Amino acid sequence: MAYVIYTSGSTGRPKGVAIEHRSTTRWIYAAQELFEPEKDFAGVLASTSISFDMSCFEFFVALGSGGKAILAENALHLPLLPAREEVTLINTVPSAVAELVRSKGIPDSVRVCNFGGEPLFGSLVRQLFKRHPSVVRAYNLYGPTEDTTFSTYEIVRGGEEGEPTIGRPIPNTTVYILDSERQPVPIGVHGELYLGGDGLAREYLNRPDLTGERFVPNPFSDKPGERLYRTGDLVRFLPDSRIQYFGRLDHQVKIRGFRIELGEIESVLLAHPSVSEAVVQAREGEKGRKRLIAYAEVANKDATSTELRSYVKSRLPDFMVPSAIFTLDKFPLSPNGKLNRLALPEPDVSWFGSEHPYEEPRDDIERKLARSWQDLLGIERIGIHDNFFESGGDSLLSERLAADLAKEGIRIASRDLFGFQTIADLAAWIRSKALAG
Repeated sequence: MAYVIYTSGSTGRPKGVAIEHRSTTRWIYAAQELFEPEKDFAGVLASTSISFDMSCFEFFVALGSGGKAILAENALHLPLLPAREEVTLINTVPSAVAELVRSKGIPDSVRVCNFGGEPLFGSLVRQLFKRHPSVVRAYNLYGPTEDTTFSTYEIVRGGEEGEPTIGRPIPNTTVYILDSERQPVPIGVHGELYLGGDGLAREYLNRPDLTGERFVPNPFSDKPGERLYRTGDLVRFLPDSRIQYFGRLDHQVKIRGFRIELGEIESVLLAHPSVSEAVVQAREGEKGRKRLIAYAEVANKDATSTELRSYVKSRLPDFMVPSAIFTLDKFPLSPNGKLNRLALPEPDVSWFGSEHPYEEPRDDIERKLARSWQDLLGIERIGIHDNFFESGGDSLLSERLAADLAKEGIRIASRDLFGFQTIADLAAWIRSKALAG
């Protein structure tokens, strides 16, 4: 065993994916075949948390291939790095690249962009090539933690139209698309993606039941002990053998690279004594940004959205806390008595906000913070007591806020926003830091 990476579980119990040395080695050798190591790995931006397996590329592949890893707090800090002109490859989620493209924050030294962790849309790749002509290749990389970071790839080049697929398997990886009876489906027919080969994890640590459920015997192999991993992803083969991805078979979603099972958030909400029903959805809003939105059926009027959000926040990590929780007296039902999800209220940015009375900024620092928040969150008026995260902010936007404020001469780290979540608190902290020297 080399390391364990934990992923979210719908039962509220995280799963530890145990990865062996040979699986990571397989990815290093595969990357050396798929990339141009001497040029591409000369300066790899290392901005991903080591609790997220995309970081394995930034360290193990880069350093294991004679390259260099250039450390950054996050991908959006790239324009501020002293070594930014040495970065030749960016490896991050599409939503982060979208912000870098928007702000023209990609230096001319970058020649390759790796996209992973989230679905990739063709419009973003075309914008990337148009605004940053130094980029010669983009890779759409797909794979679950259980198959050691990446399983399939597609190389996208400038001038290509249409939507990227997740491509074909990387070396030493096998793929099958099977129906509910675990039989291969014809080309063009939807099925569940199964993965095999040297990249498979050893097990879910101390979870033999779950290991047996997700890692199943390979019926197409004569080799004893050969297994396949059930991804739970809905895909199909195209006539040219590329794989087209359609999403999860269950209620699992990916937002900013984090794999989130909506049932886990719903189970936490249902544990609140005033909540009788709960639904969590991933809604796509302005600029294609996904947000978690929760709906709670409450019997007690005292169970406010703010209270429920604080309740969830105390029990789940920040990336799993909904941007907004809407309370309803009764969920809308279909004629057969089931929840009518289409009839749930459509969230609007004006719903994201604070329950505090509006108070305008009092000095230049607070005015700069307010302008940045209004621009990022798409809200016309932000008061100094409004909470960044309750107003629709998230971890990615906190990184972008830090980058934007740096241009205004205000230096903060994105993590500071988790400690000082209102303009008043953050401005007071900035002032005290300036006085301290």
